[in-house]
Amino acid sequence: MSEEQQLSFEEAMERLEAIVGRLENGDVPLETAIELFQEGMKLSQLCGSKLEQVERKIEVLIETENGFQKKPFAPSNEDRGE
Repeated sequence: MSEEQQLSFEEAMERLEAIVGRLENGDVPLETAIELFQEGMKLSQLCGSKLEQVERKIEVLIETENGFQKKPFAPSNEDRGE
């Protein structure tokens, strides 16, 4: 397991925000900017993957005639920005 995969979601987001800040500052050599961009892309993918895992685990309880029923979480299109 790589070092990035061992990061928590929060740690990965903090690192990603730091990378974005450095890149937005624009005061880094080209080689460093490329390395930071590559690391940022990996962290972005990691965060997306962690969010997808959590989304699959979420269950919504809905009340029915027979009591409560578990239903897999299905975000609306609005939640996806559509």
